[in-house]
Amino acid sequence: MKHIEKVLDEKIQGKALVTENKKDNTKKLFIESYGCQMNMNDSEIVAAILDKEGYNTTQILEDADLVLVNTCSIREKAETTVRKRLQKYNAVKKINKNMKVGVLGCMAERLKEKFLEEEKIVDLVVGPDAYKDIPNLLEEVHQGRDAVNVILSKEETYGDISPVRLNSNRVTAFVSITRGCDNMCTFCVVPFTRGRERSRDPKSILNEIQSMVDKNYKEITLLGQNVDSFLWFGGGLKKDFKKASEMAQTTAVDFAQLLDRCATEFPKTRFRFSTSNPQDMSLDVIHTMAKHKNICKYLHLPVQSGSNAMLKAMNRQHTREEYMELIDNIYKIIPEISLSQDMIVGFCGETEQDHKDTLALMDYVKYDFGFMFTYSERPGTLAGNKMKDDVPFETKKRRLQEVIDLQQEHALYRTQQHLGKIEEFLIEGTSKKDLNKWKGRNTQNTVAVFAKGDYKLGDFVNVKVEDCTSATLKGTVVGYSDNN
Repeated sequence: MKHIEKVLDEKIQGKALVTENKKDNTKKLFIESYGCQMNMNDSEIVAAILDKEGYNTTQILEDADLVLVNTCSIREKAETTVRKRLQKYNAVKKINKNMKVGVLGCMAERLKEKFLEEEKIVDLVVGPDAYKDIPNLLEEVHQGRDAVNVILSKEETYGDISPVRLNSNRVTAFVSITRGCDNMCTFCVVPFTRGRERSRDPKSILNEIQSMVDKNYKEITLLGQNVDSFLWFGGGLKKDFKKASEMAQTTAVDFAQLLDRCATEFPKTRFRFSTSNPQDMSLDVIHTMAKHKNICKYLHLPVQSGSNAMLKAMNRQHTREEYMELIDNIYKIIPEISLSQDMIVGFCGETEQDHKDTLALMDYVKYDFGFMFTYSERPGTLAGNKMKDDVPFETKKRRLQEVIDLQQEHALYRTQQHLGKIEEFLIEGTSKKDLNKWKGRNTQNTVAVFAKGDYKLGDFVNVKVEDCTSATLKGTVVGYSDNN
C-alpha cells in the first residue's frame, strides 16, 4: 500500500528547484513545479530563460526576488495544493514587498486573467507556450501593469533553448519531443491548456541529447503528452500533416524512427519515453524497443478503465478488446517488458459491473506499477460540461481501494519474478532509508537498493536480486556491467 501511495504523491507533489549559481547573476528565483514530468522539464526551460536575465535559483523562499509556481490542472487536488502554496507566498510577500509572484503552466492557461482577480498576490500569469515572454512580462509588472500571456502556439516553442537541469542527479535527464494533445478525452484538460499536437525538429532533439551525453548523463527520457504521436514533417500541427507537401510527407519522421535514431547514435545512453496512448502505440515502436538493448523495456500505457462503456464515455479511441490485443502483442515481442497504467475510478455513470471489468483487465495484464485516481470533475472538459458526476464519494473511495489493493498484489508478483536473477542497474542516488546504500533502476524501471561499496553515481552495475517488496528489489552488486 505504501508504494502505491508514494507513486500517487509523486505525480502531484511540488519541488523547490535549484541549480548551480553563477557569480554574475544577482537576482534570486524560487521556482516550484507540480504535476507531470513535462512540467518539471518546462521549469528547466524557464530557469534557462531567466538565467540570461540574471537570476540564480534558490531554495529559500524568503530570499527570492521572483517566485514562480508551475502548475497542474489534471486533478482538483493539484489545483487546491497550488492555492495553498500561494497563501504561503502571500505571507512572505507581506515581509518582502519587492518580491514578485507568477503562476505558470496549465492552471495559468485554464484560468487566465481570472487568476489576477482571484489571487491578489499574483503579478504575472504565463501559459505553457509563452515562457519566452517572461522577461517582457516582468518589465510590465515593474511598470505597474498586469502581465498575462497564455497564447497557445502552433509550433514547437522551445526547441532552441537548452534547459537548465534543476535538482539534477547528473545521471538522468528529460528531453521534450512533442507538445499538446489531439485526443480530446472527455475528462482531460490537457488539449485546452497545452494546445494541439506539434512535434520538435529531430535535429534539435539529437543536439540536446548530445549535450547531455557530453556532460556524462547516462539516461534520457523522451517526453510528451503523447510521445507515440511524434511526427516531424517540417513543423506545424500534426493535424495538418495530410496538407503538407508530398516531399514533407515522404521525409517525415515518426516516433519509431526517432527512437531508432536516438538508440543508434547514442549506444551507451539508456532511453525511456513517456507518456504513451494505446490508440497511437504502433508495433513498430515495440519492435524498435526489442531491437536495441539501450531502449528500456518499460512502457507506461494508460488505459483509464477496463470497461467498454466507460472507455466510450471517456472518448478513448480504443476498446477493451483492442487494448488486450495490444498487450498480447507487446508481451510476444518483448516478454520481459514491464507495464504501468493510469486508472480513473468512479467516472460518470460507472456501474459496479464497469468496476469489475476494470479489475478483470488488471488481472489479465498484471501491471508492474500503477497510477490510480478517483475521478474529479475538471471545468471546461466535455465531462465537466455535459456529464453528471454521479458516483457517490464513498463508492469511489471503496472502488479505488480495491484497485490499489489489486495493483499491490500484482506489483509484488512482478518484483518476485526478479528474485535470484543478476540484472543491470544504473546507480541514480543514495537510498532514502539507508545512506550506506545506493538506489538504481533496471531496464524494467524497477528500483533496487544495494550496498555502496566502491561504486559511484552513474555506474552501471550487475546486481544479484536476493529479496523484494512490492516496490523495491534488494540485492548485492557482483560487478560492473558491460555498459560502463
